[in-house]
Amino acid sequence: MLVPLTKLSCPAYQCFHALKIKKNYLPLCATRWSSTSTVPRITTHYTIYPRDKDKRWEGVNMERFAEEADVVIVGAGPAGLSAAVRLKQLAAAHEKDIRVCLVEKAAQIGAHTLSGACLDPAAFKELFPDWKEKGAPLNTPVTEDRFGILTEKYRIPVPILPGLPMNNHGNYIVRLGHVVSWMGEQAEALGVEVYPGYAAAEVLFHDDGSVKGIATNDVGIQKDGAPKATFERGLELHAKVTIFAEGCHGHLAKQLYKKFDLRANCEPQTYGIGLKELWVIDEKNWKPGRVDHTVGWPLDRHTYGGSFLYHLNEGEPLVALGLVVGLDYQNPYLSPFREFQRWKHHPSIRPTLEGGKRIAYGARALNEGGFQSIPKLTFPGGLLIGCSPGFMNVPKIKGTHTAMKSGILAAESIFNQLTSENLQSKTIGLHVTEYEDNLKNSWVWKELYSVRNIRPSCHGVLGVYGGMIYTGIFYWILRGMEPWTLKHKGSDFERLKPAKDCTPIEYPKPDGQISFDLLSSVALSGTNHEHDQPAHLTLRDDSIPVKRNLSIYDGPEQRFCPAEIVNDFLRLPLGNITTGFVKPSSDDISQKKKKKIPLCTLRLR
Repeated sequence: MLVPLTKLSCPAYQCFHALKIKKNYLPLCATRWSSTSTVPRITTHYTIYPRDKDKRWEGVNMERFAEEADVVIVGAGPAGLSAAVRLKQLAAAHEKDIRVCLVEKAAQIGAHTLSGACLDPAAFKELFPDWKEKGAPLNTPVTEDRFGILTEKYRIPVPILPGLPMNNHGNYIVRLGHVVSWMGEQAEALGVEVYPGYAAAEVLFHDDGSVKGIATNDVGIQKDGAPKATFERGLELHAKVTIFAEGCHGHLAKQLYKKFDLRANCEPQTYGIGLKELWVIDEKNWKPGRVDHTVGWPLDRHTYGGSFLYHLNEGEPLVALGLVVGLDYQNPYLSPFREFQRWKHHPSIRPTLEGGKRIAYGARALNEGGFQSIPKLTFPGGLLIGCSPGFMNVPKIKGTHTAMKSGILAAESIFNQLTSENLQSKTIGLHVTEYEDNLKNSWVWKELYSVRNIRPSCHGVLGVYGGMIYTGIFYWILRGMEPWTLKHKGSDFERLKPAKDCTPIEYPKPDGQISFDLLSSVALSGTNHEHDQPAHLTLRDDSIPVKRNLSIYDGPEQRFCPAEIVNDFLRLPLGNITTGFVKPSSDDISQKKKKKIPLCTLRLR
């Protein structure tokens, strides 16, 4: 039963008033705090409040069934699927029987992959030499490559010289969700056991400390953390080697970083958020094969970011467009979503969209730390591939090709160890150190090393423009061979300034034709969320949203969240926390009573 706000202590009442949360939106657990505490208990996750200390879980059968495999892969993105495909290719070529199981949280392979990407096909062609004969959905080769600097009213063209990271000659514009779906079909045809709809929730360990495998998520849990009558325990998948290909900021990878101290010798990872839309436009504005990138307006020079506009040739006049904003921005009043909507009104962008229709919206996090932020990649029983450790070539705005290559190299290293006649292991879970050595000797490592200084060069007094000057002088001439390596300026949250030191940003109201509000955008993201299920993100400290985020930074989570969700949690780039509590806007309250909208990485195909 909820306690009326009038009966709460003054500090607790102020807490709720500051967040503008109506009591109908408080989870049942919100009233479970001690009489001396001024902070309501919001979090219910069992990692914070163990089930063995919760009376509601007494007598519940917690037994899990287990399956044994040779290799388990977490995540069916380009990296995970590349590893799975390559393992089965090698097994077939050498007439070996290797059981490969792949788990993916999306209900369908490719459903959680953002549409519209400019793909460097190097790794794809290596993995599928006969991709054309097999009908891979690479339908749009790049035919025109443009780059420019935007001011509020003008576009200044910048030539793309051969050899610069932004040169897209030979690349393909693809709907990456379709490419991943196609890769999933190839994996299943080779004998990979693919399990969509199963999220890996827990890392399992042997008694010697090596990774044993993973457990999938439990189902049938109420929003307040109590078991439903339909509760079922997840499945355990054990393997000799477990490959973690979760993508950016995966929750299992974070556990592994801590347990094996994988980030001891690298810089903190830095992140960006990419917002994207898919449009059907007027055919007279459609230029199939055109790639358009810009920097500048609406972002200031100290906010790293840029835009893209890709014209796809998929049987109808489609364009994929978006804005990437580095999460090391300084002004807590900045809203990446609203900056994106404002950008579409630029005189060089709006004409392309006029008369068109937006059909999808999505957002996702990006690793931007590059070479300096790559952690140790192997540990007893497992390894990291793809965007989980972060192989994105930031100035190139591409990570699919490097992710796929890391999966290929991981598969080859694992296969060699699994089939070795002289296999010796100090732990039950195999430690495949060969993978990291092979990666460092590959073109992936050379590529990331060559561009290592471009992102951190944007932290100078000239900001993004200083990075462009650095790229033009040092990268184009020396090709990344300069005898120094610049450092990042610490974690992203350390760059955020207190609200009192910043000016609030006034954003124009969306017109409903070119720009849109968040609620209508989330409706196009293809996500859904049951009302009575736990929030998928968890607060480490329930006091942080008010005592730190709101009081110092005026609640930046209400602006940097790509969905502005009521009664759900959000990952914050603030301090040592992972999530926050989102403040609802008054306009959204009545509509969100009818349907709960999830807070998550929003994706589209």
